Amino acid sequence: MKKEFVQFRCSIYEKKLLKVKADKSGLSISEYCRRAAFDVKIIERFTREEIEIFKMLAKYQNNFKLIGNMFRKRNPRLADEVTQLANEIRQYLLNF
Repeated sequence: MKKEFVQFRCSIYEKKLLKVKADKSGLSISEYCRRAAFDVKIIERFTREEIEIFKMLAKYQNNFKLIGNMFRKRNPRLADEVTQLANEIRQYLLNF
C-alpha cells in the first residue's frame, strides 16, 4: 500500500522523455521512476511490428530446422550448415 508522496523537479523535456519511456514499458510515470530508482529491470513492451518480426523469425527458424532434417542423409554438410543457421536464429530469438 503506497501512502507516501514524493515530488522531484525536472524540465519539460525530461518529463516528456520520462512519459515516452514509461509508455514504451507499459508503466505509469511514477512506477517507471520507482523501478528506475530501485534498479529493478524495466522491460519495454514490443510494438506490433516487433511482434510480427519475432513471429516471422520463429517461422524461419522452424523451416530451416525442417530443411536440415530433410537433407540429413543426402547431404550431411548442407544439413549441418542449415541446422547451425536455425540455431543462430533461435539464439537471437531468445535474446530478443
